[in-house]
Amino acid sequence: MKIPFYRVNVGGDEREKIDEVLDGEAPNIVEELESAFESYIGAKYALATSHGTSALHLAMLAIDLKRGDKVLCSINAFPSVPEVVRHFDAEPIFVDIDPDLFSMDLDKLEAHLAEHKSKKLKAVIVSHIAGQSINLDRLYSIAKMYDVKVIEDASDALGATYRGAKIGSTGATITCFDFSPHLRRNVCNGGMLVSDDEEIIERAKSLRYHALSTDDDALGYVYDVSDIGSEYTISPLDAAIILVQLEKQDEIIERQQAIAALFKKKLAKAPHITLPVVAEEHIFSLYIVKIDKNRDSFARELSTLGIETGLHYIPLHLLNYYKSKYSLRINDFPVALRNFSQVLSIPNYAALSDKEVDLICKAILEVASTRV
Repeated sequence: MKIPFYRVNVGGDEREKIDEVLDGEAPNIVEELESAFESYIGAKYALATSHGTSALHLAMLAIDLKRGDKVLCSINAFPSVPEVVRHFDAEPIFVDIDPDLFSMDLDKLEAHLAEHKSKKLKAVIVSHIAGQSINLDRLYSIAKMYDVKVIEDASDALGATYRGAKIGSTGATITCFDFSPHLRRNVCNGGMLVSDDEEIIERAKSLRYHALSTDDDALGYVYDVSDIGSEYTISPLDAAIILVQLEKQDEIIERQQAIAALFKKKLAKAPHITLPVVAEEHIFSLYIVKIDKNRDSFARELSTLGIETGLHYIPLHLLNYYKSKYSLRINDFPVALRNFSQVLSIPNYAALSDKEVDLICKAILEVASTRV
């Protein structure tokens, strides 16, 4: 049996909602999704976008990022994070990570801000890795102290909570979500930009469709352009699928957590493997283990047994563009480098059966037993 790294579970509800869109019975499906998302997250405003990267890019527009501005971000993030910064000819400044949570090390963030005071410093982008948030109270305190905006990349954190409140409602300037996260492809694309700041959301909304505005006349085809925007709008068909899946998200999280509990039980004594550290509420959208040596050969052996794995993430300073552009050295971020040699994401999603979970565990134990 081959077990893919991710498998989408689409049922009759999604198909029924798609038919409504195709039959013209859901003309306001995007607005319905935005309203449902606001209610689900507990945020004042939500703006749907074509995918998660467009939500991040639109966020940079909304905070008026300009050439030469600086944005702090984790060295352990998907390339979309610094990419949206570079599209403005602004500069991403990388910060090393916490060895257990895989997200930005707040001690290093604070130390950098204390040492490098710059009027050009515009924001910090924090990625919630695997569905577990960092210490947001401390992050917001640091951001307030140094007067920087907080953008949260919640691509792995849809439905995740921090001390009981859903990510997106805890106080960030903007939070961005992705409904087809990196390396876990959905059958649809979509993103969401969330904020409690009306001015920011209105700017983002005005730029989401080419900064185009129409006159309130009977014809409806007279328009003007007020700024430089782009095309960030979501497809109604994508919105239909996401709306139905959003209604199931808490059940999906519950299943992911149940599978994680099975992994913890069955793999507790597996040699050469370190299981995830849980510091805050964790939804396990990714289940990341550490292999103490020869991670790639471990993954290859799992592949021969039918178990597909993932890697979250290759540190950005090892990627050719950022390495060359900023003359980064391999040892500049030692924690991320050490983690990179060990981390491996194993399948964990709601569509997995208990039998498949058992097969994954047996395969891992079999491969781990051969390590020397």
